[in-house]
Amino acid sequence: MNLDFAFLDWSVVSSFIAKGFFFSIQLTLIATLGGIALGTLLALMRLSGKRWLILPAAFYVNTLRSIPLVMVILWFFLLIPMLIGRPMGAELSAIITFTVFEAAYFSEIMRAGIQSVSRGQVFAGYAMGMSYRQTMQLVVLPQAFRNMLPVLMTQTIILFQDTSLVYAIGAYDLLKGFEVAGKNFNRPVETYLVAAVVYFVICFSLSMLVRRLQKKIAIIR
Repeated sequence: MNLDFAFLDWSVVSSFIAKGFFFSIQLTLIATLGGIALGTLLALMRLSGKRWLILPAAFYVNTLRSIPLVMVILWFFLLIPMLIGRPMGAELSAIITFTVFEAAYFSEIMRAGIQSVSRGQVFAGYAMGMSYRQTMQLVVLPQAFRNMLPVLMTQTIILFQDTSLVYAIGAYDLLKGFEVAGKNFNRPVETYLVAAVVYFVICFSLSMLVRRLQKKIAIIR
């Protein structure tokens, strides 16, 4: 096999790959922030001790965690336009889907983080006259976020890798940018190899950052 990477000049990067890279980053950030917010709410519902809150939250989490992401992507893209009566762009559909789907995973992370905080912290908050909401907001959640930060970042790395699945609905992500570049320059093998290297460099670098963060948190403890 004759490989030729001479076509990979800046014009190719700027015209094809950069656009997809920015969308992948945007999708990762929005889905992470939205997933953590919704996941925290779901975690609090499951820990509330109230059956009418526990059951729907558990159903949501267990259902989404049992379905492949690519199927959820296709369902949202095909079914939501039928429900709302108008088409929805692939990028917007991907953002909504990833936020909703990742919330199920972030929920379990946050639930474990909340449970890792000593019950004595909760009782101390109550002793100071705080309500349940104030205790969670000011005492428990800040400690839970610190404890779970490495795990949250690891899930974010997985989320970034999963953004490549939006090819199923035609969204223009990083992998799509490489694919388009390969087709335009008739170099599909080279572009997919470069794509693999780019994904590896990004994810490996973030993984090293997570390891350093874990060591710092371990020292603080």
